[in-house]
Amino acid sequence: MAKGLMLGFLTGGIVGAVVALLYAPKPGRELRKDIKNRKDEFLDDTSEYMKIAKYKAGDLINEGKKKSEQIIKEAKEKANTLLEDASSILSDAKTKASEKFGTTKDKISVETDRIKDAFKAGIDAYKEEKSKGSEI
Repeated sequence: MAKGLMLGFLTGGIVGAVVALLYAPKPGRELRKDIKNRKDEFLDDTSEYMKIAKYKAGDLINEGKKKSEQIIKEAKEKANTLLEDASSILSDAKTKASEKFGTTKDKISVETDRIKDAFKAGIDAYKEEKSKGSEI
């Protein structure tokens, strides 16, 4: 947009200068000399504006690069933090699951042993009763 605006100002200035010179009451030789001088002035001005525009564009590009690098750096830091947090949560979950599994396994083992003992006692009692019954 700035480039188009600058181009519009320069074009308008050149056209205005040419029109002013053409309507000025001067002889042809002086008019051509004035046109040439004005043209040289406008070319110098245009050249200066272009240098300024290039310099400002370079500054904007460098600023944009710095900002994008900063954004990328911050995004990487946040991603690393999230990964570390997720890893920590997963590790905690594994630890808790292992503890629960171990506790549950121990409880099942104890209950299994009690059931075996009770079943064995039942069988022993049955055998005893059976042997008492066959003695009679």
